Amino acid sequence: MQFGSKKNLDVVRLKSDLAAAGIELLSAQCAADRVRLQYSPHDIVTFGERSALKRSIASAQALCHFFAEIDAHIKHREDSTE
Repeated sequence: MQFGSKKNLDVVRLKSDLAAAGIELLSAQCAADRVRLQYSPHDIVTFGERSALKRSIASAQALCHFFAEIDAHIKHREDSTE
C-alpha cells in the first residue's frame, strides 16, 4: 500500500504485522551476531556459500532502504510538529 493511499487501513492488523516483523528482525539480528562473533569476515567470504551471502546482503540492503524511508517519514513528521 502506498503512502497516503485512499484504501481503508486495518490499523490492528498493521500493528500486529509490525510486532511480528520486529520479532523476526530481532531473531535475524541474533543469528547474524552469532555468526559475526564466531567468524571473521575473511573466513565468511572464503568459506561461505557465495550465493547465500549475496542473498543475505541483498535482504539486509532492502531492509536498510525500507527502514531509512520510514525513518525519514518519522523525522519529517517530528519536524512538522515543532
